Amino acid sequence: MYSLTRLPSGLPVITAPTDGTAAVTVLVFAGAGSRYETQKERGISHFLEHMFFKGGKKFRTAADVSTAIDSVGGDFNAFTGKEYAGYYVKVAVQHAELACDVLSDMLIHAQFPQHEIEKERGVIMEEYRMYQDTPMYQAGWDFETLLYGDQPLGWDTIGTEEVIMSVQHEDFIRHREELYTPDNLVLTFAGNIDEARAVTLANQYFHVAKGKKSRQWPTLQPMPQKRVTLTSKQTEQAHLVLGVEGVSSLHEDHFAQKLLSIILGGSMSSRMFLNIREKKGLCYYISTSTDNYLDTGILSTRAGVDQSRLHEAITSIKTEYESITREGITDAELRKAKDFLKGKITLSMEDSEERAHFFGKQQLLYPLVRDLIAYFDEIEKVTKEQVNALARSLFTRERLRLVVIGKEQSEASLEALL
Repeated sequence: MYSLTRLPSGLPVITAPTDGTAAVTVLVFAGAGSRYETQKERGISHFLEHMFFKGGKKFRTAADVSTAIDSVGGDFNAFTGKEYAGYYVKVAVQHAELACDVLSDMLIHAQFPQHEIEKERGVIMEEYRMYQDTPMYQAGWDFETLLYGDQPLGWDTIGTEEVIMSVQHEDFIRHREELYTPDNLVLTFAGNIDEARAVTLANQYFHVAKGKKSRQWPTLQPMPQKRVTLTSKQTEQAHLVLGVEGVSSLHEDHFAQKLLSIILGGSMSSRMFLNIREKKGLCYYISTSTDNYLDTGILSTRAGVDQSRLHEAITSIKTEYESITREGITDAELRKAKDFLKGKITLSMEDSEERAHFFGKQQLLYPLVRDLIAYFDEIEKVTKEQVNALARSLFTRERLRLVVIGKEQSEASLEALL
């Protein structure tokens, strides 16, 4: 299913081949998410992600990078999370060498020219304003701030306007030197490629200098006691997030938490969707999901509701939490959730990009890399009793937290609903 090789620099190379595709994705994961930032550099991880695409030594400009990949019909993109960043190029298999050429030049030889930094400030500020103007996204960020407060895990990945407008060339150089080191990177090949070819390309192009990362993220502090965050705003719908701090990605109940969220609101046949959207017509969208970090997690339900029925929607979601705590789940629900999760993962593995993400992220963050068989075994091990016990421990009144963006004016009236 996958293989692991290390280059002389120590850089790990994951190869995850699959039949039935003519594509290859080359993905570099970096343990360089926004949790590593200080207050004075909030947003530098995301800004740096943008700057890597502005050219290196061979592909000297953003136009050179895009022209090279566009010329073969490829895709390229990047993402920045709380614990990692990722950069990938996806191409037809005969262009795998070009993908490595472009990606390695971007990451190893990026120049971060000052004139490009100045131009990109405006691009990122527009992205910043876009998220602020999109309550569905902003509510999720506000929920993490409510849970974790004024520390890196509680900060928006995009950063602050002050940092976006002031970060300089030398700041990017320092951040790359501290975090983009062989022990903090993973190079992943997925798709129509074998290990020998992948390792040959890795040795040819990814000459990362030896070194060790010199920065750690701060220990997560206890979450604040505030229970509700209200942003009064003239929006068409009220947007809400109601949930709890959950277990971490390394916790023994990690897979039980995934299944619990699916049963609650992970599909169009889930409890939340059928009872709140279909039966009561309270919302346009509603879903329950998890966010998992190495030392904590989140289980939350998001919904967009009519302003006049906001309180009814909050109460209904809370009722579903109380019902699953009191009555538990059924054998049939657990079986369906397991099959749903395994089915979604199986379908995603047909995409070389998703496949690279699945194996690369595990290699970067977790002590054990599971192939699909081992991963599915962990899903199958989860028992009904385990899910029910987890639900009882999570959905207590004291743990519930609520974020609302909408025309509501009273935070106290919202807190009274919890």
